[in-house]
Amino acid sequence: MKKIILAFFIAVLVPLQACAQETWKEGEHYTIINETATDKPVINEFFSYWCPHCFQFEPIAKKIQEKMGDDVKFEKVHVNFMGFTSGETQDDASRALMVARALKKEDSLSTAIFRYIHVQKSPITNIKDLKNIFMVNGVEEADFDKLVSSFGVNSMLKKNNKLVQEYRSHLRGVPNFIVNGKYQAKFTRDMNNDDIVNLIVWLSKQK
Repeated sequence: MKKIILAFFIAVLVPLQACAQETWKEGEHYTIINETATDKPVINEFFSYWCPHCFQFEPIAKKIQEKMGDDVKFEKVHVNFMGFTSGETQDDASRALMVARALKKEDSLSTAIFRYIHVQKSPITNIKDLKNIFMVNGVEEADFDKLVSSFGVNSMLKKNNKLVQEYRSHLRGVPNFIVNGKYQAKFTRDMNNDDIVNLIVWLSKQK
């Protein structure tokens, strides 16, 4: 009986895998930008707080995290080359993201920054503005001051900016997803939100 059940699952699984391979086509839905994949699966979302499309994409990004495997790491990478504001201010926002990550409040504080810019229509000009956003959302001033120039935050910021530089030639705009360091997702006009989620999750399973 066990052999029969196993054979049944194999029979079902193989057609599903074949279907996925037929659905997502290289060149149309993704491109290969490196010969080898990362040792462990990772989804990097390159984004900017000033990008309205990134703000609108947030619910989709959350669905990706809900649907991806437990072994997959999802990491947001903040870019500093958008034309909405100065590079220095964008770097300040990247640093603020690292502070939020160190506080283990990345989701809520990142949402607060997005809403400050796109809902409240308020300007961010420097790290003090970002500090105020954090304080309004429950972060103690002393905790922010302790972390903002700490070794841990500086290390995370260095990693963030290194990823931006590493993939800069592939980043014509944001949001942009690079999966397993090898695949860059491409979204066609006929894709809905579920299609986008399924594509990113599928890419995370590829070697």
